[in-house]
Amino acid sequence: MDVMNIRRNEIVTLVNQKGKVSFQELKDHFPNVSDMTLRTDLKCLDQERLLIRVHGGAKSLEAISGNDDYLSRRFLKNTEEKKIIAQKSIALLQENKTIFIDSGSTTTYLSRLFPNQKNIIYTSGLTCATELAKLTAPKVCITGGVINHNSLSVNGFQGIDYLKNINFDIAFIGVTRYSHKTGFTCESAEDAELKRAVISKADTVIVLMDSSKVNINGTYTICDLKEVDTVVSDSKLPIEFIEKCKLEGVEVI
Repeated sequence: MDVMNIRRNEIVTLVNQKGKVSFQELKDHFPNVSDMTLRTDLKCLDQERLLIRVHGGAKSLEAISGNDDYLSRRFLKNTEEKKIIAQKSIALLQENKTIFIDSGSTTTYLSRLFPNQKNIIYTSGLTCATELAKLTAPKVCITGGVINHNSLSVNGFQGIDYLKNINFDIAFIGVTRYSHKTGFTCESAEDAELKRAVISKADTVIVLMDSSKVNINGTYTICDLKEVDTVVSDSKLPIEFIEKCKLEGVEVI
């Protein structure tokens, strides 16, 4: 990898870690790189949809103010990790069970790999429903509500009311971030409310989360670690998070 690509990868990592980075912070981080070069880096990374260039610096894709990120952009982040998580999740499926699949990019990969077997599946993700519609054996249902055009999910009181009499054997929940302070979070209040409603009706709660989302505070709390049965992730989870899971009796796969 050449120097330019190494620097740009480092910029993306820095922005993802902090959520938002000012141009001055980038200059301090790369003291031997010219302003023009850094501005070109930000322009190219924005065009490649790896960060969001804003006035005075850059934001991570997950720190876009006021929305739950653009799903099409999220598909481009940590793709290999998400595919690994989806593949691991398939091993947790059982036939003739009632399953909830949350909206999101990782859960869409899970839906794409879902075996053609007898299950009752509910999903709040329109992209998940599109993948599941290719199957003939399971019964697939979409929760009601209003469309979130950014996350391509449906949420709101109609969906929550629809779910109140449904009991799930397994719920696969997608999250945006996790920290000890905020628990598992997402960036849409409506999505968070629907996820909480599902968790309250599920025998087994499985969170799908790649390691880049750990130790970052989020806006809307979905649940605490103790409310989760299993976390499915990649192989890069921080040791302290794994130890915390053990203390709470949460399985990490």
